[in-house]
Amino acid sequence: MSQPQEHVPAYGEVDLTTCESEPIHVPGAIQPHGLLLALEEPSHRVVVASENTAELLGRAPGSVLGADLADLLGQDVAARVRGAREDDDARDEALHARLVLGGAEVDVDVVVHVSGDRTVVEVEPVGHGVEPVSYRATRGAVARLAGTTDVDALCRRLAREVRAVLGFDRVMVYRFDAQWNGEVAAEDRRDDLEPFHGLRYPASDIPAQARRLYTLNWTRLIADVDYRPVRLEPLVDPGTGAPLDLSGSVLRSVSPIHLEYLHNMGVTSSMSISLLVDGRLWGLVACHHYSGPHRPGYDARSAAEFLGQTTSQLVGERSRSRERDEALAAQELMSDVLAGVSAQSRDPLTALVEDGRVVDLLGAGGVAVWDGHRLLTSGRVPPWAQVQRTARLLGRADGAVTFTDRLSTLDPRLREVAEAAAGALRIGLDGDGWLLWFRPEQPETVSWGGDPEKAATVEGEGPEVRISPRKSFEKWQEVVRGRSLPWRPWHASTAERLRSQLTAIMLGRSRGQIAIAESLQRAVVLDEAPEVPGFDVHARYRPAAGGQLGGDWWDLLPLPGDRVAVVVGDVAGHGVHAAAAMAQLRTALRAYLLEGHSPAAALDRLDALVTTLNGNHTATAVVGVVGRPDPARPGAPAAVELASAGHPAPLLVTAAGADPLVVPTRPMLGLGFGPTSGTAGEVVSAQVPVEASLLFFTDGLVERRGASLSTTTEQLGHEAVRAVAEGLSPPDVADRLLGAVPGRAEDDTTLVLVRLAPPAALT
Repeated sequence: MSQPQEHVPAYGEVDLTTCESEPIHVPGAIQPHGLLLALEEPSHRVVVASENTAELLGRAPGSVLGADLADLLGQDVAARVRGAREDDDARDEALHARLVLGGAEVDVDVVVHVSGDRTVVEVEPVGHGVEPVSYRATRGAVARLAGTTDVDALCRRLAREVRAVLGFDRVMVYRFDAQWNGEVAAEDRRDDLEPFHGLRYPASDIPAQARRLYTLNWTRLIADVDYRPVRLEPLVDPGTGAPLDLSGSVLRSVSPIHLEYLHNMGVTSSMSISLLVDGRLWGLVACHHYSGPHRPGYDARSAAEFLGQTTSQLVGERSRSRERDEALAAQELMSDVLAGVSAQSRDPLTALVEDGRVVDLLGAGGVAVWDGHRLLTSGRVPPWAQVQRTARLLGRADGAVTFTDRLSTLDPRLREVAEAAAGALRIGLDGDGWLLWFRPEQPETVSWGGDPEKAATVEGEGPEVRISPRKSFEKWQEVVRGRSLPWRPWHASTAERLRSQLTAIMLGRSRGQIAIAESLQRAVVLDEAPEVPGFDVHARYRPAAGGQLGGDWWDLLPLPGDRVAVVVGDVAGHGVHAAAAMAQLRTALRAYLLEGHSPAAALDRLDALVTTLNGNHTATAVVGVVGRPDPARPGAPAAVELASAGHPAPLLVTAAGADPLVVPTRPMLGLGFGPTSGTAGEVVSAQVPVEASLLFFTDGLVERRGASLSTTTEQLGHEAVRAVAEGLSPPDVADRLLGAVPGRAEDDTTLVLVRLAPPAALT
């Protein structure tokens, strides 16, 4: 085999250090088995010509530039070129003509395409002995392609049909993966050639700019790997100030790096046909010849291109059909699972996870669900720390589906859990919740056509160093680890539908719980305070953000001895369970106070009760027992006795200021802390002046994200003093204080304003 001639494109020498940025669409040269003329419009005069016009047309490039196409190729060809320029369909077919080239009359194919403002005309002599491909033969090949049962069989048939049409020694169907590595999915070859089927080649073998050209031009022929490129004259189009873009050219000179790559493989001629599915490069038909130059005729190349286009359509249809079948099966399973979830009275997320089929829904190995408070799992999942890390890495603010089949690329620490979770798919749920499917590692033995880590060789030293394509293509195997089976588009759409339907179930359940909670709350918590002589009481309640009802309650209870008990409490949580617990605590505390227990002793008993309730409830409460002022002593203050269990201290509001009544607080209820009523200082007594007010409230009134409680409580007190100074009535003061602290309240809120009636009201 002869050695390749030096191949240097017009824009300068390149090597693999510039491979990714090599401007292969503007090489400034063509292959020598034809000639190229670029015309300006509408004059049809030549502005760029290949230098072989002297050899083929008998006119030097200098005399060709500026010439009319009709003077060079004849009136008939010029007219047909003009027609092809104006008709997109005509440009898909070669114009057959007979011209004098190289001093002899020969049959030629004239191919026309548009490059920017230029009409590009390429003339290619028809090879000796080339027979046109018949319509009958092409139709039969298409029928055989359509008759295959799956994509693998389709690829095998395509390799056979293309080789029959083009006559290459080897034809391979080369399929890309998600990282643009290629695999030989099928081949048809001479019997004496080593098989390449199943070998893979790294993405660097076909760089990004080459893949872009494959999407623009369905075919590319290199008739002779040892060709000498024919330069274009001039290199820069004088009318545009840029090199002529040859993306659509059939004669375009190719990268010297690629020619060296082919030579290292022992290839003497090659051709490729693009396989595009939904406009994206899916694969290639790669044709190799090993016994010298090989130039199939344009008709044969067009027939092979048509077979590639047909196969592309069939691959797309079959891939979509498989996706539809799998998605429909998943939809049926999801409907069955969600029907079971809806039929249960339990929490929907718990019911979903305990139905192990949610794991099978996306072909996963395990599922983890976080509802903002607890983790639920099914199947095989990594430890909590890695689950949490995965959820954070894949999380999106909008909760949309995200996935990866190689978690270790996001965080190398996740490599240690690859056996259970090499890949994951995440969807967000309401609030801070999420659902994760995990897929285990799928170790795979991959056969490469040469070591992918040695895609290049280094030659020379110092400034003369040159990086060139690898020379070894011997089979090289590796075991790929840390990767799961890939997620497919239908997995994402199924997960999104599950999120939508699950959210609807949870919303419906939540609305039902809200209605029940509202009924419970309204049954035990009064809308208006009862009239108690000597006291002016006003209460306000506001649900949490999103309309969630919580466990807030308040109570006003007349006691013997001209006293009244004021209670404000808060059971942790929202919904039916919190409202039910709240109802029990309110009733029990009433009973304890009516039995004559002090505020502290009543809270002791309430703590013991909370620990017995189902659901591990906790709660806070403050109890104030206020003595009614003595009518015989106008202006005398009233006494208040206070006890608290983890609750915010009430404020004493006068015209002079608002001061917290600091109560030595015991821990919140439900922790089983034990009796405290014998502890010194666990109750505080204070004097309340006539026309002063006591403000009791839950933490929803003052808790704001990013703000300290001391700051927000101070804001509340300032607003209370301002409202009193403005002479607002107690109901108006209560209304204003409900919104006194700026910011979004994330918990439900209760306030009770107790004002001692003036002496005139007591007579």
